[in-house]
Order: sequence, then C-alpha cells, then structure tokens
Amino acid sequence: MEVCESIVCPFCGQASEVAIDTSVPSQRFTTDCEVCCRPFEVTVTCEPGEILGVETSSD
Repeated sequence: MEVCESIVCPFCGQASEVAIDTSVPSQRFTTDCEVCCRPFEVTVTCEPGEILGVETSSD
C-alpha cells in the first residue's frame, strides 16, 4: 500500500511529497530536490499501511 508523505529538502527547506510503499518495513533512497536540484537521502520505517518515521539527510 502506498502512502504519500511530506519531506523537506535539507539544503533549501523546500517541502515536497513522495509516495512510500508501506509494505517494505525499512527503506533508504536518494531523491533530487525540485527547487535546488541537489540530491539527498530519505530513510523511512513503516508498518503495512502506516509510516512510522521519515528522515532526510544531505549525505
């Protein structure tokens, strides 16, 4: 099940939405900011249908 979650770029502070597949308990992926175009890492922990935690980091 996919759930949309708001994340914030650690470089410029721009908020954006990402779709998270909550059937995967622990995820780490890189995405680019829509405003400053810099890549950053997103770490997510989930239970089916629920996001337990989201962290963003610049490295």
